[in-house]
Amino acid sequence: MKRGKRILEKLIIFYLVIRKGEKMLGQASGRSNICNASARAKARKASLIDPTRMRQLLQTGPESIGASIGELGYRNEMDIYSARMSGADAVEAALFHNLDNDLSDVMNFCQGPLKSIVAIYVERFAYEKAKTVLRAVNGGCSDELIESQILPSENPMNAVWLDIVRTTETLHEAASSMAGTPWGKELAKLDDSDATLEEMEDALDRQYYSHALKVSKGRDSNPQLVKYIRTEIDHRNIINQFRELRQNISTEKRLQMVIPGGRLSKTVMSQVSQANSNKSILEALRRSNTFDETGFDEAIVESDALGTLDPIATLLNHRRHDLLRSFSYLNPVSVFPVIYYIERKVLEIQNLRLLVRGKTIGLTSEVLEAHMDF
Repeated sequence: MKRGKRILEKLIIFYLVIRKGEKMLGQASGRSNICNASARAKARKASLIDPTRMRQLLQTGPESIGASIGELGYRNEMDIYSARMSGADAVEAALFHNLDNDLSDVMNFCQGPLKSIVAIYVERFAYEKAKTVLRAVNGGCSDELIESQILPSENPMNAVWLDIVRTTETLHEAASSMAGTPWGKELAKLDDSDATLEEMEDALDRQYYSHALKVSKGRDSNPQLVKYIRTEIDHRNIINQFRELRQNISTEKRLQMVIPGGRLSKTVMSQVSQANSNKSILEALRRSNTFDETGFDEAIVESDALGTLDPIATLLNHRRHDLLRSFSYLNPVSVFPVIYYIERKVLEIQNLRLLVRGKTIGLTSEVLEAHMDF
């Protein structure tokens, strides 16, 4: 019991560290440094790997791809893992470690209410790590495997999550250890004995977006930021509906799993939840004047042909990236350049992971480029 209490305390402290600078901690009353933060974010964005260099990496052989990536800003982290890991595993661990360091740097150069808003985007990675822990425990992964590959112990940001892994045996024990944390409030509402991994992940998503909307509508709120978050909720709900239909989840359950707060109305989402085919989902979505159907017919046809939801997810991702890029250019001195930089950094990490893993299993450059997002 004492051990569990210590883990809970560590999780809460971890959360407060992420959120430092917010009003709830009495530190957001100062002035935002929007001009300085915007300039620094733009400088960081300029240093990201551009499409030309990324295409050059596509031509690099699997034996030298790691070294090439190391020379593009990831050398320090790769050196950390080179002693005990090699190949794609070492590169992937270094990429995630670099992202954690980068997010910490961004939070450190934001001040006042700006920090509270930027924290929305940083917090989502804590939620993702919570999901990673739940998946690993549910999948029966050993503590050694999780500590060595999934959440490497060399990354100090993983320490609090590894504590959960080491002290829990089942999915429900892991969820219970998070239930008292600010991001685990929704987990506490689930029936411990019956809740599935998918239901727990949905609960974490609901908690995240509920908090994101609350902060974005608060002090120094920006209507465009609220629009972006609500659009992201819609996209998450849309892809979830296509996935849940494939999994033959009941209409009632699909409706329960809808994340509230999006731009699509409850009526439309109720109709979407009752749809029994991809085509009928699209027909229901078309009843909303906030839904942009451009490209959806083609994406669904391709999705059906390939047996994967990737074409639909890619379409939605491009829409969201385009919207955020537009807001960043239209509001050059605002929170948007900072958020846009974070999104582009995450996209770079995703592209590099795909590149490294794809090279390892022998995928062609053409196939890899088709799945990368520049």
